[in-house]
Amino acid sequence: MSGALLADAPGVLAALAQGASAVLLGLGLLFWFAGSWPLLGRASYLTKLHYLGISDTLGSALMLLGLLLRFQREWPLLVLALLSLVVWNTIFGYVLAACSQPRRRS
Repeated sequence: MSGALLADAPGVLAALAQGASAVLLGLGLLFWFAGSWPLLGRASYLTKLHYLGISDTLGSALMLLGLLLRFQREWPLLVLALLSLVVWNTIFGYVLAACSQPRRRS
């Protein structure tokens, strides 16, 4: 009986990975659209960009993780893309915040 369960395990794991991938891709897309919603508000442009940057980064990271579950053979490229995304968006957010501050005169 346990031999039959072990024989079906790769198919079950593949189906589980496909389902988790679809959920991660859907959540990533949801974060993309949810981050665009605050652009319609009356907050300052830095607040709007902050919300957009966070949701865009999180949504893109979730989508890359979903793709990683679908295409395991491409893991080096997808992990590099994920790390680049996180580092680039962090640096861009810092530079944007630093450039938006008024300059001090000495």
